[in-house]
Amino acid sequence: MEFMNDIRAWYTVVMFVVFLGIVFWAWSSKTQRRFDEAAQLPFTETDYPPRDKNKGDHHE
Repeated sequence: MEFMNDIRAWYTVVMFVVFLGIVFWAWSSKTQRRFDEAAQLPFTETDYPPRDKNKGDHHE
């Protein structure tokens, strides 16, 4: 039983290190410009595809 507890403890430590890595990556200055551009995409879209009146989620 001691072996399983050791595996669980190491798994928890590894997942915490992975979590910290993701947090540091997301907040690093290298990715800030890319994330800022992605955040503005919904506002820069000017051409919308035409809506087909025969399809879609309208109710008759």
